[in-house]
Amino acid sequence: MHVHTKYSCDAFITPEELVIYSKRRRLDGVAIADHDTVGGLREFSKIRSLLIIPGIEITTKQGHVLALNINTAVKAGLSFAETIDEIHDADGLAIVAHPTAFFKGIEEEQLNRNFDAMEVINSSAVPFSFSVRKNREMANKLNLPQTGGSDAHYAPEVGMAYTLVDAEAGINEIVKAIKNGAVKPFGRSIPWSMRLKREFASIRRILSGRF
Repeated sequence: MHVHTKYSCDAFITPEELVIYSKRRRLDGVAIADHDTVGGLREFSKIRSLLIIPGIEITTKQGHVLALNINTAVKAGLSFAETIDEIHDADGLAIVAHPTAFFKGIEEEQLNRNFDAMEVINSSAVPFSFSVRKNREMANKLNLPQTGGSDAHYAPEVGMAYTLVDAEAGINEIVKAIKNGAVKPFGRSIPWSMRLKREFASIRRILSGRF
């Protein structure tokens, strides 16, 4: 439910890598959520062996929002309310991303029931166990459906967290199931050894001049 590709400035995942690691993790589909761009959706939507849910991770004034089932960019820097309205106007799903992760979390008083769901398990979040516990508390308080996502930026991270959806394998069916709470998140933290490999990959990318 939350994968970045080579079209995010801080990610490297190619279509070929996405297929390999998604199949390795036994995923049926992947939600693409690049930072403030839908530039990769045309290329990644050509994948036929996985259900690709189009999306974007939007930077707002208060924090990050995952917009799923959306093919057009939403302006960054808006408020939560404005961003949610833009997503819903495009028939998309607005999910709170990693609300309690250090350095990219969200103040609890900014959250509201206008969101469609909350990402309670995010494999990139630090500290992981604290993040999951607090996210669940907030989601239960707001009565929001709960999702899980790897927040993968590096191919081996794909599927470290995932969401079981009680629906047929179609985008509209999945969106409806999430809204209705017919979902259950699972997953674990990305190992520090894997995070370190990601950083080395990032350094190699910079030194090679490939952006």
